[in-house]
Amino acid sequence: MAMPKFTTLGCRLNAYETEAMKELSEAAGVKDAVVVNTCAVTAEAVRKARQEIRKLRRENPDAKLIVTGCAAQTEPQTFSAMDEVDVVIGNTEKMQPETWSRMGPDFIGNTEAVQVDDIMAVTETAGHLIDGFGTRSRAYVQVQNGCDHRCTFCIIPYGRGNSRSVPAGVVVDQIKRLVDRGYNEVVLTGVDLTSWGADLPMTPKLGDLVMRILRLVPDLPRLRISSIDSIEVDESLMQAIATEPRLMPHLHLSLQAGDDMILKRMKRRHLRDDAIQFCEEARALRPNMTFGADIIAGFPTETDAMFENSIKLVSECDLTWLHVFPYSAREGTPAARMPAVDGKTIKTRAARLRAEGEKQVAAHLASQIGKTHSVLMENPHMGRTEQFTEVTFADPQAEGQIVTAAIKSSQGNQLVA
Repeated sequence: MAMPKFTTLGCRLNAYETEAMKELSEAAGVKDAVVVNTCAVTAEAVRKARQEIRKLRRENPDAKLIVTGCAAQTEPQTFSAMDEVDVVIGNTEKMQPETWSRMGPDFIGNTEAVQVDDIMAVTETAGHLIDGFGTRSRAYVQVQNGCDHRCTFCIIPYGRGNSRSVPAGVVVDQIKRLVDRGYNEVVLTGVDLTSWGADLPMTPKLGDLVMRILRLVPDLPRLRISSIDSIEVDESLMQAIATEPRLMPHLHLSLQAGDDMILKRMKRRHLRDDAIQFCEEARALRPNMTFGADIIAGFPTETDAMFENSIKLVSECDLTWLHVFPYSAREGTPAARMPAVDGKTIKTRAARLRAEGEKQVAAHLASQIGKTHSVLMENPHMGRTEQFTEVTFADPQAEGQIVTAAIKSSQGNQLVA
């Protein structure tokens, strides 16, 4: 009997949780199962999940097929109605040892077909389950889950529940173990990272966690933060940006739009000037800081003039790495009931944003030629700078090590050492 096979769709957090599920299912002796960890961020993500399930069923006709993740949490009936699916498990249930032990080696006789509870009632994270996951070069550590905000386009809180934090002591111990195992870079991940600490005693802030990690794990060469909400950044995090060279100068910002009216209709908590001001302040504290950003093209009611404000924001914030999302309505969200932008216009706007992003990447690459960088090697011929820029090497380097490299030129979206 074979070990379970896992397929992960969606974000880093899902990938992290898949690693935990592998350990839980192995401990419970689950055999001959295929597990699909789904994403619900867009309607397209749910469609892809269904497609993947059908494909996996064709490839594994005799295995038990388990569906979990955000789409399983928000639409359990969609997946339980599929002939290909045996069991649907919610986001809380997938991280509980008893869920997997109930299945055991014999599996289905003693397990319910749908196990999805009210995610809003969950008050803990399961961040302690595994010591990060990653390549040989960097490890990802979950410090937070869920979200208390209700942006009008977003289904994620209904898949992940309310915000909850992993206590700082647990995070620090995990990172110490990862450093002892030879990791040179750790990335902090979460659904709404800047809300970390709000549910903990004394309500610490993300910056306090960052400073504590850097102080208590002096052997950690590089600490990175994944996506943040710039309006929620605290004083300690700004201090860390200014004073801590081991905190990497790369921040991915959840901006979503560059027009104030659209930001209000999205129920975001910042305005365009807040985003510009944050980028200016962070760059003043750390001149080599680069920014990535999520931007949605064609949000309902977005006019040409409103869209131009998003285009302008790219250069005004000097954003480098853009994640462009063509707006797609998620059933059950307030935005899905707003007057939609024509599909063709959405496509055109997304293409323009991507082209703007490519110009920014080209400018960033050109500015790095002649500089020397510390590069963390992801494989023998490619690593990343502190700003997360890819660098290629003709001569093989040691995977997982940090090497000093002089940048000679650029090719495509990569620097050449």
